[in-house]
Amino acid sequence: MSSSFAAKYARAQTTSIIAATICFLAVALLLTGLMAHVVATMTRSGNEIDDARATRAADAAFAAFAVRLSGTVTDNAVWDDAYAAIASSGAAAWAYDNWGKTSEDYPLYDGAIVTGPDGKVISSYAKGKSFGPREYFGEAFARHRKAAAIASEAPLVNFFKTGNGVALVASQAIQPFSTDAELPRLSVLSFYKDITRDVLGTFSTEYELEGLRLQAVAEPGLLSTPIKDMDGTAIAFLAWPSKAPGNAVFTTVYPYILAAAVILCLFLAAVLFAGASEARRLRRLADVARFEADHDSLSGLLNRHGLLNVLEHLRSSAVPGVSLYLVDLDGFKTVNDAWGHAVGDDLICIVAKAMATCHEEVFAAARLGGDDFALVQVGSAALGDFKQAILALFAGSFKIDGRTIEVGASIGAATRSEDITPLELLRRADMALYRAKENGRGQAIGYDPELDRECVRIGELEGELRNAIRSGAIEPVFQPLVSAATGEITGLEALARWHSATGKVSPEVFIPLAEKSGLIDALGVHMLRAAISHARAWPGLTLSVNVSPIQLCNPDFGAQVIAVLKETDFDASRLTLEITEGVLMTNPDQARRSIDQLKRVGIKFALDDFGCGYASIGALRQFGFDRMKIDRSLVSGVEDTANGIEVLRATVSLATALNIPVTAEGIENARQAAILRDTGCDQLQGYHVGKPMSAREISKKLRQEDPAA
Repeated sequence: MSSSFAAKYARAQTTSIIAATICFLAVALLLTGLMAHVVATMTRSGNEIDDARATRAADAAFAAFAVRLSGTVTDNAVWDDAYAAIASSGAAAWAYDNWGKTSEDYPLYDGAIVTGPDGKVISSYAKGKSFGPREYFGEAFARHRKAAAIASEAPLVNFFKTGNGVALVASQAIQPFSTDAELPRLSVLSFYKDITRDVLGTFSTEYELEGLRLQAVAEPGLLSTPIKDMDGTAIAFLAWPSKAPGNAVFTTVYPYILAAAVILCLFLAAVLFAGASEARRLRRLADVARFEADHDSLSGLLNRHGLLNVLEHLRSSAVPGVSLYLVDLDGFKTVNDAWGHAVGDDLICIVAKAMATCHEEVFAAARLGGDDFALVQVGSAALGDFKQAILALFAGSFKIDGRTIEVGASIGAATRSEDITPLELLRRADMALYRAKENGRGQAIGYDPELDRECVRIGELEGELRNAIRSGAIEPVFQPLVSAATGEITGLEALARWHSATGKVSPEVFIPLAEKSGLIDALGVHMLRAAISHARAWPGLTLSVNVSPIQLCNPDFGAQVIAVLKETDFDASRLTLEITEGVLMTNPDQARRSIDQLKRVGIKFALDDFGCGYASIGALRQFGFDRMKIDRSLVSGVEDTANGIEVLRATVSLATALNIPVTAEGIENARQAAILRDTGCDQLQGYHVGKPMSAREISKKLRQEDPAA
């Protein structure tokens, strides 16, 4: 080989080596650049993912904090004993013993505040010591308390800036556990918890938020989430340093990137594989979350959200023949009370499974909460057939752990017409269900537009009733109470009469309406004042006024009656308040307190309509009635039934044994009057002895009987 050739070959080899080296370097640089870009992207993504996780954890920590405090205030506010105690004269002492004193070392709250219906503080203690809530929380606390009193069904939770930092306040109206009556203005219970270092330390440990702190402003370089007050204004920030896990990984692998490109590639492959696995896991979690969002955890049926989604899908798909059935179990509360919630849950599951398959046209089944279910029908089956299929499920009994349990069902149904929204369809079915429950157990009612029209009429009538009370359009008439021995008028019973612009309105209509709409207290006070104003002209006669059970169960009722007596300067011993037997069962404790308060000033009480209800001898003794009024059904029974006189005589004998004088109402003829006189009734009432008359007619009749009066 010549030297020139050798040189050329060497140059060629060198060039090849250089070229290969350059190519290798270029590829290496390219791979290094790509790997560096990937690592940088992974570093940034790792930081962002962990920061997002930390932010969600911080939000979850405060959400759990609020749920825990609101649950505590609900447990204490929805409490029969608390409702009764806070309405009593010893409210402050009771609140201190049960809440104020406990705040000294109770881990769930640092302070307890009880405010009355007028907004005044009844009791306020922080760490066992009295304090001023307005000075501590500012003027916004009054608005918070007022909002909590209005929204009495659920606690109201807000953050407040205090002199010590930030506090979470949960408030709810103090109310009985359950009642069918319209509640008066309620007192409010508030618990608060300061966000202290210990609280932040607990959050830091439980939610992996190292370095968690509370700051007045967001600090650059730190992760933070705002804490907002009831107006939506940020009053502080929860801040913590980012863990920056991506940076830590980058620092670890950086020395090996240039030296081991293969390891980097394997690492990237592993990361990609791990990311794919994580994505699959997250997709599975998302599927589970979507299912849980639309389904009831106990029964497995759809929940309210899922039901509305199904109805919206059927609507958007223009599926014909869609009907919605709402089913409310009759007697379910009794099952829970008698056998416990575990048996109640088993019953819910059994009923849910049966409902889902009760008819071939059941498209979807849902549990809306408690013992409320819903069925969606898609098909041409008649409403009556579908209702019967549902009611047939409850024709027999259910067997649970050897127990025989019987429940019924009330059903409200609505068929989709035109293009109504799912919420409107649900509202119509709910209105039909409400009517079915009003009609009694085991009823199935379909929606009718008349239900809406009736609702409007009731609303209009309620407005007219409010105006009638305010204007005095409801006036008393008076029916004589006559001595059985002498036939002389010894007293008068005041009866409410309403002559509206459209005609007479029956008391059987407007009195229940007043009770439902919360107007019964105003109506009762108006009737008492109006009756007394007339009765002052008849000094020798007693005055009887009917009292609604809702009035008697109002803690302020006694004070209202006494105020009217003082205002009109009327002798309390002339006034008799007539109450029905129902009040003895609905709220006997409050009724007894009101009766005792009024009897102390001389007012008498008569048990009205005795014989048509369920008053016991023990109740008659316990409440100390001054008079018993026999129901007209016993009076008419002396002629309608063979043993009517014996039943009447036994009733009067019972009253005589208890030293309670007896009034017989509903006397329609002379024979009834004679029989009742013979059985021992000392006072008679009815059309035979005197029909209801105006005050002017009563005065005229009294002058005719006794011109010297």
